[in-house]
Amino acid sequence: MTYTVSREVRTLVTLHEGTDTTARSEAASQLAATLESLTETTAVRANGTLETAVYEHPAAPFDPYTIAVSFRAVVDVEAASAAEATDRGAAIIEDALERSSLESVSYPSEATTIKN
Repeated sequence: MTYTVSREVRTLVTLHEGTDTTARSEAASQLAATLESLTETTAVRANGTLETAVYEHPAAPFDPYTIAVSFRAVVDVEAASAAEATDRGAAIIEDALERSSLESVSYPSEATTIKN
């Protein structure tokens, strides 16, 4: 059976920009490009929108912003049961993101599974 496994992901993007708004926008653009390259090489894709928030403001005029970006990573897997699909899908997502250029990846919640 085919299942769709999804998992909430949070990562940090560090960059130099002039304002909160441009920093959040640029962080979303950079992450979208990274996720697009992941889609080309793995079965993992992003679902929904990228949510951004300033994680750390610059401490001095030329210091970078650190932006927290949240999204839902999704992968389709073949498995005999939902539990097996959840385990396999979560492992695929974690492995793909670990091999990416993303910084400080965390998973605020457990993976969820839907039977297709």
